[in-house]
Amino acid sequence: MADPAVLKQLRETLSGLETGGFRRRPALPFGIEKIDSRLANEGLRLDALHEVAAGSHDMSDDCAATLFMAGIAARAWGPVLWVVRRHDLFAPGLSQAGLDAKRLLYAEAADDAEMLAIMEEGLRHRGLGAVIGEAKRADMTATRRLQLAAEGGRTIALLLRRHAREGDDPLAAPSAAVTRWRITCAPSAPLPVEGIGRARWHLALVRQKGGEPFTQIVEASDETGRCALPAAMADRTAASGRANRRAA
Repeated sequence: MADPAVLKQLRETLSGLETGGFRRRPALPFGIEKIDSRLANEGLRLDALHEVAAGSHDMSDDCAATLFMAGIAARAWGPVLWVVRRHDLFAPGLSQAGLDAKRLLYAEAADDAEMLAIMEEGLRHRGLGAVIGEAKRADMTATRRLQLAAEGGRTIALLLRRHAREGDDPLAAPSAAVTRWRITCAPSAPLPVEGIGRARWHLALVRQKGGEPFTQIVEASDETGRCALPAAMADRTAASGRANRRAA
């Protein structure tokens, strides 16, 4: 069970947040037609739980999954509560993915149970744009509670499923999440000079309610929190669209 003192302090912090001026949207689009058109809600449902896992136990994939969530939260409407289990968040890195440190509220949980309880409290407050947590274990009951807490509100819930051990699949356990994503690093674009180009990710939507799974290579979140199609892929998409218009 969560420490009552921790929850009391969280409630006091949340009670002081400004919540006016928000125009509700049913979903948060990526702004990439090849992704949004394949999502059941043409974006990520705002009043829902979405799960994210790194494609492997490797630290680079773990960072990619973290920045993927940061980019989503950056495009949400207001303050962001991030519940951590360990001290490994790097604020300048989150800022490069569009999530300004001024929007962040941090809460440290002693274990997964306390982390889930704090997430639920944040979702029920209704004054946050996003609530993010990190857990190695969260069963169907726990994820259902998060989904129910999010429903009817305006706060997107993002749960990072950590690898408990090398070789395991964090998304193997059943969950009430509306979407479940696996994020893996992909080779970046070559530069005309020595160096590393913009990071790329392999996004795998392994499950979504009301839709089919799919995969997509994207360029990592920029300072506005937006991913992008790699240039060559975007050019092919545009050319295909022009050809279709000429054929019509």
